[in-house]
Amino acid sequence: MVDGDIRNFFEMIPHRPLLARIQKKIADGRILKLIEAFLNQEVMQDATRWTPEDGVPQGAVISPLLSNIYLNPLDHLMKKAGFEMVRYADDWIVLCRSAEEAERALNKAGKWLKHNGLELHPEKTRVVNASQKGGFDFLGYHFERGYRWPSKKSERKLRDSIRSKTKRNNGCNMECIIENINKTLRGWFEYFKHGYHTTFLPIDQWVRMRLRSILRKRRGGRGRGRGDDHHRWPNAWFKDRGLFFLTAAHASNCQSLKG
Repeated sequence: MVDGDIRNFFEMIPHRPLLARIQKKIADGRILKLIEAFLNQEVMQDATRWTPEDGVPQGAVISPLLSNIYLNPLDHLMKKAGFEMVRYADDWIVLCRSAEEAERALNKAGKWLKHNGLELHPEKTRVVNASQKGGFDFLGYHFERGYRWPSKKSERKLRDSIRSKTKRNNGCNMECIIENINKTLRGWFEYFKHGYHTTFLPIDQWVRMRLRSILRKRRGGRGRGRGDDHHRWPNAWFKDRGLFFLTAAHASNCQSLKG
């Protein structure tokens, strides 16, 4: 399998070829002028203004769409060559049956990218074996030996978000805190609900520990929620107040798929 990465992709997309491909998709001249103005907007860096000749501004909602349009010919090229390519914007993999096939796919993709003003990242592009220990990350998931679960980076982002909402000095009542973190938990679960079942219990336990720590502090205690805190505020206590349990959501999702 090829785990591909394009060096400085959004900064390197050439404007002229990109606009030419967009013109094949869009006939409305007003839209085309708007996109061109978007690409040519001035950039200020170190008190200096300049107009970029290449690249697409990152963070804009249209940037992934423009990148998909630019790389669309690569998708068709790989398919015509008999390779199974999976791609979203500049994140892509090629499914292969052997290391030799992966090298051929890598060579073909590399030539196309070079011809179109781009290049493979020499350190981040690699041939991997998903059936062996180590696996690879793709679109937030980690794939390894027939299983998938959220990557370390994805789980770290979740914990950082929950941590910011569950500081021990949080002055909101527990129902408001739970309502706030539920938005994060539900959104995260909706994307990662296909992960391996062991993913969810440790996160549930950690979230409840964060909430118990708040309650512990309000009673004059110190440190993390532990010991008698589990009896004082059992899991059912949080469930009654509407806390979203990842484990319960995953079990329900699995049951609906079986049904």
